[in-house]
Amino acid sequence: MSSSDSFSGFERGVARISDPATSLTGMPGYKGRRLIDAGDPDFADPFLLMSEDWVPYGAFAVHPHRGIETVTFVIEGVLEHYDSAGHRGAINAGDAQWMTAGRGVLHEENPPPGTTAHALQLWVNLPAASKMTEPRYQDILRNAAPSWRQDGVEVKIFSGAMDGIAAETLNHVPVLMLEVRLQPEAAFQLFLPGSDNAFVFVIEGAVKVGADATAISVGQLGWLTRSEAYGLSQLSLRSTKVPSKLLLFSGPPLGEPVVFGGPFVMNTKEEIRQAFRDFANNRY
Repeated sequence: MSSSDSFSGFERGVARISDPATSLTGMPGYKGRRLIDAGDPDFADPFLLMSEDWVPYGAFAVHPHRGIETVTFVIEGVLEHYDSAGHRGAINAGDAQWMTAGRGVLHEENPPPGTTAHALQLWVNLPAASKMTEPRYQDILRNAAPSWRQDGVEVKIFSGAMDGIAAETLNHVPVLMLEVRLQPEAAFQLFLPGSDNAFVFVIEGAVKVGADATAISVGQLGWLTRSEAYGLSQLSLRSTKVPSKLLLFSGPPLGEPVVFGGPFVMNTKEEIRQAFRDFANNRY
């Protein structure tokens, strides 16, 4: 981390704040809200969707995916997962899972019976060359993730690298995922590729972002400004008078066509039709 006094790029600000009402419904006990929607894929690229869910047992029974990676982060509770290849596991509060659906996977995600899990799930697009890659699971436990610390700041690196410290997470798109914890009025700066799309989601407290100190409060998702004119950008974060916790994601846009088909995301309508045919014929 070098001093901002010597930085010659541009400083990130806040381009947009998302704070939707809880509007997703399903089986009794489930509720959710769509923090990133599919309506503007060019703006969000390479990120596709992100939901905040309160999940009872049975809400996400066996279902398919193709052409994406899902990143699940548990805020409270436990999520157990199982897939058609026989993978099983569980992630607890503070843990994440990086699932590559690739050419196709059937899986389910449930908390233990009688409980509810509070979780985030982000969909990351796969580039066309990797759409049909082999599926894989990576459970990323918070206690095992590499750390970076300074006075009043703790950063857990779930994916990518920061200040020479790298996570072991395998990526098809070089996505940075950080959990940042700030003590009251603590400040933190990091540098990101200027053209990356990036956003923060505040889990606890509130943070002030960028040179204009735009406030982002608990439950809000803040998209950061970006620029094609600079190779590097600086992001400044400062907590308020209470401790804060947030997730930060950053990744390079793919600039490829995006076609949604329910749980499948491909580059053409024909690829979506093929995904449904393969699912119907048990080719997952």
